[in-house]
Amino acid sequence: MKKKLLILVGPTAVGKTDTSIALAMKLKGEIISADSMQIYKHMNIGTAKPSIEEIQGIPHHLMDIVEPNEDFSVAAFQQKAKVAIEEITYKNKLPIIVGGTGLYVNAIIYNMDFTSTISNWDLRNQLQEEADKYGNEYLHDKLREIDPDAAERIHKNNVKRVIRAIEIFHESGEKIGNFREDVQLTNEYDFLLIGLTRDREELYDRINKRVDIMMEEGLIEEVKKLLEMGYPEDLVAFKGLGYKEIISYLNGSIPLEEAITILKRDTRRYAKRQLTWFRRFENIQWYNLSEYPSKEELINNIQEYIEGHFNVL
Repeated sequence: MKKKLLILVGPTAVGKTDTSIALAMKLKGEIISADSMQIYKHMNIGTAKPSIEEIQGIPHHLMDIVEPNEDFSVAAFQQKAKVAIEEITYKNKLPIIVGGTGLYVNAIIYNMDFTSTISNWDLRNQLQEEADKYGNEYLHDKLREIDPDAAERIHKNNVKRVIRAIEIFHESGEKIGNFREDVQLTNEYDFLLIGLTRDREELYDRINKRVDIMMEEGLIEEVKKLLEMGYPEDLVAFKGLGYKEIISYLNGSIPLEEAITILKRDTRRYAKRQLTWFRRFENIQWYNLSEYPSKEELINNIQEYIEGHFNVL
């Protein structure tokens, strides 16, 4: 029999943490984080990691697993997540993938073989520097010259995908489409996709408040401590929302008020891109949290849907 797998996705600040923990308690589940920032140790406030109190004893996997200066790829996530799914299933618990990193989710639900994937980290870092220096459009134009089809598919602001497409062409002479034509949904799991959303204004308000809370909880002090530990400012980990803005403030590039404004704006934009990504998934069941008068009603509705799909858990 295929292993049962629940996947809970949604934009930042929508309420994935509370919902996933409540579901894990009801369904005897354990959570596997699919968040490309929560993998890092010492980075807690800016990544909105759940506290020990919030976790309520539910085991969480793939959090705090690498140092900020260590490389971590989608392939590494896929490998570790599959091991976690095996371990959780062996304990007769339900594995629950929770997160907002679309590439991580793709690595689980699609047959993506990373063993032959070509990587050139020097080129990748150089391209990222060019995007930072000259802008996203400059990099997107580079892609258009070598792979016009990919440039049409990939938005200029999706810098990681633009870089990856250029990298693949540089290393292999192949276009990125050739690496994706045979990608199909996996037969390894009986998986169920749940999407969480909210009315836009409510979601944006929650994002703004989350940033304010991060500042109150000591985001500046967290970033200062990381820099004092000797981690350089140009780390990939520090490109994440919350860290790059505070580093810009600390090195005197922008005033604090501007850093906070930029962080709120860019987080709202990120949430919009996440929703666009997840809406491409087929057979995803969406729940608008703004429409539920109580958390209990939401959880009961989701639980009923899950149990109906999996028959009996």
